[in-house]
Formats: sequence, C-alpha cells, structure tokens
Amino acid sequence: MRLKEWLVGVVPEERLARLSSRFHVIGDIAILYLDPELDGYKDEIASALLDQCRNVRTVFNKITPLEGERRTSRLELLAGEGNSVTVHREFGFRYHLDVARVFFNSRLGYERMRVAVQVKAGEEALVLFAGVGPFAIPPAARGARVVALEKSLEACGWLAENARENGVAERIAVINADAFSMAALLKRRFDRAIVPAPYGMDRIVDALPEMLRRGGIIHFYTFKKAPQIEGLKKSYEDLGLEVLLCRRCGNVAPNVSRWAFDMQKI
Repeated sequence: MRLKEWLVGVVPEERLARLSSRFHVIGDIAILYLDPELDGYKDEIASALLDQCRNVRTVFNKITPLEGERRTSRLELLAGEGNSVTVHREFGFRYHLDVARVFFNSRLGYERMRVAVQVKAGEEALVLFAGVGPFAIPPAARGARVVALEKSLEACGWLAENARENGVAERIAVINADAFSMAALLKRRFDRAIVPAPYGMDRIVDALPEMLRRGGIIHFYTFKKAPQIEGLKKSYEDLGLEVLLCRRCGNVAPNVSRWAFDMQKI
C-alpha cells in the first residue's frame, strides 16, 4: 500500500523518509508503527489512510514492541471509532479478536492456507501457540481433528468463539496451556504438528518428534538470518526429521526473516 505516496506534499520530505509504507490491516483496523519524528503528523497520516482505505474504520499506532506472554503491543488511537474489536476475513474464514488484547498476524494468510491444503480428512493435528485460531481452524475445516494449545486465556476464548463461528467447534479441542507442557498434558501422538513459534521459542522443536507418529509432518516457523539456515537444517536432521521444504516468508528486522520448515519424522 502506497502510504508515502498519499502523503507527498502533506508531510515534509525529510520527515516522510522516516515513514514506512508498510502497515497491518486486521479486519477493519489499521495498525501503524510510527517513528517518533513523525509525532507532529499523526493526524495527517491517519486521515490519509482512512481516506484511501475504505475498508478501514480505525487507525492505531503501535507505541511498544510486542511484549509479555500475550505478545501484544500498547496502542494509541489515531483516528476512527476507537473500538479494538474486529472481525478479520481470510480465505473464507472469519476471526473475531481484540487487537489490543491478543496477538494476530494478518500477513501469514498464504502460509496458513499453504499448510491447510496439505491436511487430509481424519488426521489428528496438534497446533501450538494457536492464538485465536488461524492455524487451527482451516485444518479442522478440511476434516482434521485438532488439539490447539494456547497460553493466553483471552485468546482461547476468541479461539473457541471462532471455532463455533466457522462451524468446526466439534473438531477442535482448545486447551489453555503452555506449549512446553504438551508432553505432560497429551499422552498421545499426532499425524501433524503446526507450530508458529514466537521469537525465541525455538527450543520447542526438540520436543516435537516425540509428539508425532512415524511419517508425521511438522510445519515449524522460526526467525533467523539466512547464513544460519544450513546449520539449522542439520540440527533438525539430527532430531530424526527430514526437511521437505524451507522457505522465507517475510522479513521481520534487518537481515532477519521468518522461515517456514516442513519436515517429516523418519
């Protein structure tokens, strides 16, 4: 989206250079992350966004990085109605959530469907760090029986609501628990594990092979620099996993990307 282009002649050029054209749209809410040097132009920036994006009714500015166990940021209202509750639509699914209270990444829609289309009816799937359900609900819609673990009680509430909204409540078991407790809680094995791990949670992968049947599939997400990837592949092979696919799916910081790994237990 061409946010900078919309503001040419409105914000001075030297200030405009500090503005990122990227912003999140979740449902009808836009979330910016403005440089402090743009504080004097917040109204103009938010107004331009509302004028150009007819589907957006509220604009927030993220004033802290993700923090705490809920992985949320503090938000300030820049324009619009001020309600942080929204409904995000993605590939025919509807996700209700409060952007100020739970984590949601609207940029992973393609990845969620890329994984979902691999799921076969009758599979048993484990989804860790499940949030409000975007990685759990599409597999359930394809006929899998899903166990979804999420540490945030509030996110679990939204996940349960979204499972009902999307007609898959009978195929999803929502468990309010830390993902690292999965082995103690779940005395069973799965055909597939879907693990959109938060930053710094890579050690969860060590416990995944024991949660899978032989031949089971893991979809694992991690944040790494490109030179680290070959060593990472070797470490996964040492766990008894065959790397079927490795792909970059978004940059999150200078030289740091989110990487998707599809792996099979051998």
